[in-house]
Amino acid sequence: MGRGRRGRDLSKRSKGISAFVVEKSDEGVSFGAPEKKLGIKGAPTREVYLDHVRIPADRMIGTEGTGFATAMKTLDHTRVTIAAQALGIAQGALDHAKGYARERKQFGKPIGDFQGVQFMLADMAMKLEAARQLTYAATAKSERVDSDLTFCGAAAKCFASDAAMQITTDAVQLLGGYGFTRDYPVERMMRDAKITQIYEGTNQVQRIVMARNLP
Repeated sequence: MGRGRRGRDLSKRSKGISAFVVEKSDEGVSFGAPEKKLGIKGAPTREVYLDHVRIPADRMIGTEGTGFATAMKTLDHTRVTIAAQALGIAQGALDHAKGYARERKQFGKPIGDFQGVQFMLADMAMKLEAARQLTYAATAKSERVDSDLTFCGAAAKCFASDAAMQITTDAVQLLGGYGFTRDYPVERMMRDAKITQIYEGTNQVQRIVMARNLP
């Protein structure tokens, strides 16, 4: 994002912002050191530095002053992708927890035979399925660019990421001490799930978006 020549007037606020395509090969573009993160370590994250970067006018996205609006419209779609990411993480955690519950034995039988564990797995599966249906509905709305996409995209992202955090945490709990070790994948899934509650707007922000766009 950058400000256009006529977008420097602060009185224009968001309408003074224009969007541009910036290539990493452009003079003045550089990157910071990789961040040391809690999760999603397979996706490198760095700061981007723009030092006196000059971009030609033909790299502008849309028209002058529409950069902020472009960013907000883009979020309507990308939030659905975060919901899908959360679904995948949660599904992996549930699958592993189910397998462990069938194999791990206590008092002469699989722990999956105990009602307390069954209730945990049932709740995990219920939350996952609810998140899946909401995400699929939001995905269809994203494809069609429906008028209620802003609400539904925020709702899917918020609900699915909250569900993923709960499901992965329960998976760690179900595995007990093993779940807390790196020998099993659920601790990584729990760490990976956390970022889905944060990026593309925190889930507190999603609730603000939903409240402002109630259908």
